[in-house]
Amino acid sequence: MCCYYHIERELAEGEPIPIGGPFRNTEILLLNEENKQAKEGEICIRGTSVTLGYYNNPEKTGESFVQNPLNTAYPEIIYRTGDIGRYNEHGELVFVSRKDYQIKHMGHRIELGEIEANVNMIGGIKLCGCIYDEEKGKIVLYYVGDISSKELVKQLKEKLPRYMIPNYVEQLEEIPFTANGKINRVSLKDKYKKEKKHNGRN
Repeated sequence: MCCYYHIERELAEGEPIPIGGPFRNTEILLLNEENKQAKEGEICIRGTSVTLGYYNNPEKTGESFVQNPLNTAYPEIIYRTGDIGRYNEHGELVFVSRKDYQIKHMGHRIELGEIEANVNMIGGIKLCGCIYDEEKGKIVLYYVGDISSKELVKQLKEKLPRYMIPNYVEQLEEIPFTANGKINRVSLKDKYKKEKKHNGRN
């Protein structure tokens, strides 16, 4: 718990609910791949909200609880959330995607979460999950809903640039989940690999 959002305006249709701003004695840093402050980057937390680490997990603690790269004067631990965020036109922090879901495709840096967000706004879509085939350089989309894959792609072309349109789209009866209730992307990748091997897909 490090941020809060006080609703003072009406949100536009399809606009994500902002994360808002940090509590007192807490600061949010958006760091890019060069560990420099940026308009969009990994959400990092500094201040009294930062804990000592993950319980009984020194490896994960070492990855996420690190020295503040902007501070070379004295030891200061910040928490790297693994979430990508940005500030909107109102100065509110909003979630963009998980850092793990950021890919390089056709010369463009793409957030798979942004593709999912646009898919989920299409009528008839109940749930979706996006993965990336690094070997073939293809964006793969699985979804559950009452809409054909052809119609889904057609509507996506009105929302997204060409390089963000999934190369492979498949409708499922259900999306697999992890024990934590999150979309199981590892399972989706395994499913795609099996299908690709079975069909001899290029």
